[in-house]
Amino acid sequence: MSPFCFLLFLVFIAPLAASLSQRHHKVIIVGAGMSGIMAAKKLSENGVDDFLILEGSDRIGGRMHKREFGGKTVEIGANWIEGVGGLHLNPLLELAHESGLRTFFFDYSNISSNYFDSNGKAIPLSEVLDITKKQEASNKFSTNLVATIRANNEEDVSVLEAHRIFGYVPETPLEMAVDYVDFDMEMAEPPRVTSLKSVTPLPTNSYYGASSRFVADERGYEQLVHGLGGKFLKSVDGRLTDGRLILRKVVREIHYRDDCVHVFVEDGTSYSAEYVILSISLGVLQSKLIRFKPELPRWKILSMFKFDMAIYMKIFLKFPHIFWPSGPGTEVFSYASERRGYYNCWEHLEKQYPGSNILFVTVTDDEARRIERQSDNVTKDEAMDVLRKIFGPEIPDALDILVPRWGMDRLQRGSYSNWPIGVTDDDFNKLKAPVGRIYFTGEYTSLHYNGYVHGAYFAGKEMASLRFCYCMSLWCAVDSDPVDLHVVLFSTSLLLKCTIHICRTDQ
Repeated sequence: MSPFCFLLFLVFIAPLAASLSQRHHKVIIVGAGMSGIMAAKKLSENGVDDFLILEGSDRIGGRMHKREFGGKTVEIGANWIEGVGGLHLNPLLELAHESGLRTFFFDYSNISSNYFDSNGKAIPLSEVLDITKKQEASNKFSTNLVATIRANNEEDVSVLEAHRIFGYVPETPLEMAVDYVDFDMEMAEPPRVTSLKSVTPLPTNSYYGASSRFVADERGYEQLVHGLGGKFLKSVDGRLTDGRLILRKVVREIHYRDDCVHVFVEDGTSYSAEYVILSISLGVLQSKLIRFKPELPRWKILSMFKFDMAIYMKIFLKFPHIFWPSGPGTEVFSYASERRGYYNCWEHLEKQYPGSNILFVTVTDDEARRIERQSDNVTKDEAMDVLRKIFGPEIPDALDILVPRWGMDRLQRGSYSNWPIGVTDDDFNKLKAPVGRIYFTGEYTSLHYNGYVHGAYFAGKEMASLRFCYCMSLWCAVDSDPVDLHVVLFSTSLLLKCTIHICRTDQ
């Protein structure tokens, strides 16, 4: 080789070859939330280390997101470890103990003593308890109704329809407020749209327990994701530095074929892999932020849009001093507006952060979408109007307000998924099923725990199971319906028609 050709090789050809080598992987994982990091961890444990994690934001954790507000760390996304106190140990609680995460028991037991009507007047406990008893009786009836529906293989009904069959429909402001705290505060959507079979009884409560732990830690709830990442990714002083995790990589196109998948990023870079695991929210899938070539098959698209992406919004307000009751039994109070879900459920943080002078109010669904589209000043005025009705006109103005906008965040497009009425098990199987070499994971792919952080944990774990790793070593062509494809890929028998596969990088 002449000196000139050798120089040409060093300057142009070698770097290009190295670049191609660096950008081709066995697996690319899109999204570094709980599910994506858990999938990568399981791949590593199963001997697959040639993976790349592409995260669109400047951090990991997804919808587990801390923010500094009023001198304290607050959680604008996931906040509770749900499913505590039962016969089985929630793995998130185990991770929290392992990392020393600061959590608190949040006492909702006395909320019945803390209801206020639309004029701000305290509602007598006896009136609230009468409504609560009706609500509990209707819930018990719904549980029995679900058992009958399942036994007879009958069509699903909405939670509200079950209320109607029982003979109780929340109509008054107090009834709607009690129902909102009981249901919407969990599902983030109203009973009229939610599938009874999917939430009755709630699998998380049945298996792990009905209690929860409120996370209030300077490191944030996302510390659990960092802790999991630190078990298999390189880190320095607790900061993940592994080159297989790249932040600020917004994926905009995915081209998939029988032999390879190509991923194109907003900044102009591209990568190829034998397989892609999409660990993005259902809302992002529905938003079409990522363009697929060829388009996803019709059965996949239809299944994606049959499910809902709900919005759970916590609005934080900082005050110069407290003017609300504090101490045991005062953590939560409810405003019974004539409009369902209008600044309904308020909580203070005096136990978690004494002297913080912070209140937060939860709004969901249509109210959350409405608030997302208005200015923070308008929201503050609305919230202050409610507080002044309850505590009097002399209370001080809020010094600051924090309004998360998950629905408008292009990398999330909502808080978590919900099963609406009419969705079937077949619909779920199609939602979860892979398309060619593209696999899907996230809380929305968890059959029993969708909408929960532990749902994302289990979804990622299952996605990168040994069965998936086995299938990755082969090119699996299955001549069957997409529902059957899902069943085959995740069954132990793996009755697959396979040929050895080599993914090319020259495209």
